[in-house]
Amino acid sequence: MIRTTLLAALAALGVAAAAPAAAQPYPNRPIKIIVPTPAGGPVDVMARLLANALPAALGQNVIVENRAGAGNTLGSKAAAAADPDGYTLLVSAASGLIMSPMVYKSAGYDETSFAPIALIAETPQVLVAYPATPFNSVAELVAYAKANPGKLNYSTGGAGTLPHLTAELFKQLTGTDIVHVPYKGGGPALTDVVAGQVQLTFDTAGTSLQFIRDGRLKALAVSNPKRLAELPDVPAMPELGYPAINSGAWVALLAPLGTPPAIIAKLNHAANEALGSYSMKEALTRLSAQPRGGTPEDLARHMKSEHEKWAPIVAKLGLKED
Repeated sequence: MIRTTLLAALAALGVAAAAPAAAQPYPNRPIKIIVPTPAGGPVDVMARLLANALPAALGQNVIVENRAGAGNTLGSKAAAAADPDGYTLLVSAASGLIMSPMVYKSAGYDETSFAPIALIAETPQVLVAYPATPFNSVAELVAYAKANPGKLNYSTGGAGTLPHLTAELFKQLTGTDIVHVPYKGGGPALTDVVAGQVQLTFDTAGTSLQFIRDGRLKALAVSNPKRLAELPDVPAMPELGYPAINSGAWVALLAPLGTPPAIIAKLNHAANEALGSYSMKEALTRLSAQPRGGTPEDLARHMKSEHEKWAPIVAKLGLKED
């Protein structure tokens, strides 16, 4: 009888001890953000800025885990398959979220696999070249490429990324033959252009800007409706006769589909608070990125619009994973 009573009391204590833990508000432990690109690229930089700013609003540490490869699909697939409890999130660019699943048929996810939280930022792309290349403008590039088909290379972070689609659209519009060299992320793709291993790439303006200013890259054009204040002498693609090449890169924060709405709302509030801070705005401006924010519904509409824009382009170009 005494033993039975003791066991019952211990069991009751166990339940009582477990109840407060189960009732603890979210978040009660560190949060992980998966980034499907290598460290050092623009998506990774923005994710780390966000990870540094979110703890002030959430009261928990936020860590970043890079899981790169296969056109940004490896990390995205892992995030989509994670428990929808708010402790595993994804920071992805448009390319990995919208475009790569169109190219990588085995990706195992698409944008509908995630619950939108907030749009983080947008930044224009710039067409850059190794300084020793024998052209200094888009017109000269096109003339050289036509005279030397298949001799120029361009790098990207993988098939289906925004630079890949932009470059293939450029090739189609100009009638040029330039060879695609895919990497496992935008960082390595840019590094090899700086080193002269590859001649060209489309890259986000923020990560290329210092290389351009240092003379280690030359900028030929920006894929933006108008010129950038940071690069006033670099023409925009529309003014060169290519109005279709006007897309910038955007980065978003998402959670696995099925994450409770209350958690999504809390993360959205924290993200908007972070994006509204002076330090975050200043850091994003240094990357030539515009802070965005907004509601999860705003991001959902944006993602739908981007899908509708790029799906016919991917189909028309007949792009397939390399």
